[in-house]
Amino acid sequence: MIGRLRFRLSKHFGAKNVLDDFALEVRGGEFVTFLGPSGCGKSTALNLLAGLLPPTTGEIWLDEERLDPLPPEHRGFGMVFQNYALFPHLSVFDNVAFGLSVRRVERAAVGERVRRMLALVKLEGLETRYPAQLSGGQQQRVAIARALVIEPRVLLLDEPLSNLDAKLRLEMRAEIKRLHQELGLTSIYVTHDQAEALSLSDRIVVMREGRVLQVGAPADIHDRPCNVFVADFVGYRNLIPLTVIGRGADGLLTAEGGGLRLRGRGDVAFGGTVLAAIRPEDLSVIEDARGAGVVRGTVRLVEYQGREYDVEIALESGAVLKARLPSAPKVGSVVDLTVDPNRVVLLPPEEVR
Repeated sequence: MIGRLRFRLSKHFGAKNVLDDFALEVRGGEFVTFLGPSGCGKSTALNLLAGLLPPTTGEIWLDEERLDPLPPEHRGFGMVFQNYALFPHLSVFDNVAFGLSVRRVERAAVGERVRRMLALVKLEGLETRYPAQLSGGQQQRVAIARALVIEPRVLLLDEPLSNLDAKLRLEMRAEIKRLHQELGLTSIYVTHDQAEALSLSDRIVVMREGRVLQVGAPADIHDRPCNVFVADFVGYRNLIPLTVIGRGADGLLTAEGGGLRLRGRGDVAFGGTVLAAIRPEDLSVIEDARGAGVVRGTVRLVEYQGREYDVEIALESGAVLKARLPSAPKVGSVVDLTVDPNRVVLLPPEEVR
């Protein structure tokens, strides 16, 4: 296991700044995820670490060894690509063995290591098949085995599950976590899927337009977003403009506007405009009640989601709330909603894109 990987990187393509002073330290054995929308620079950062792109400025250090001057094959990193990048003319065995052959590992050792790795990813008996004869999940397992067989100092994964169907995605997500823990890997993972990031990661790096917005444990990102963009990206679908009017003895703020009064957590000034960020699943229906913390509105849309229902509620102020409820109210009915103030995050307003 490595001690630490640390880097500070910037990347420009012409006048476009794709990655802006991205600095991070990754501890040995840690699983770190770069999370953000398409075009935010997360895959560029991964390609810089792998050596597939040169940085405009910056350095990469693995313990006391500087890596950025080295070509990819000398960095000792394994990489799993979004499109698998398997060689179609090579068998499963030869695809997995490719990195060892490049490193001139003895033939006897190659066979042993490839068979051990195929057993680890549950592909025994498929050594002679070709990629076209495999399912998408099997191809992804081959790609993971190929990256792991070289015993990488760091494993890099670039949206490896995005081409799989929902069931396979869940299975492979669990498999990646199992392999990370079982082999004591240091892993850096790129995704735009918050569920993947939350379930896999020790730490999440939320990115936007080439910049790091927040770094933290999954619970920190999920429960304590630092700004409106992060909140919106990780599932706070309700953003209600209010004005802060006070703070209680419990430290919670009170904010109101548009006929609503809510309490919540935040670090904003009295009299300032805020956006109250609320997750749909944190809203609950209560029977005919009014007062602080109660929101009344008319149901305008109900969507069945299995055991729960996604519901849109038009408020008297004209705003629309999204709730996830265990039972379906009737379209056109008036409902009262409440939310635990500890689940409301009050944030300074900003543009959400």
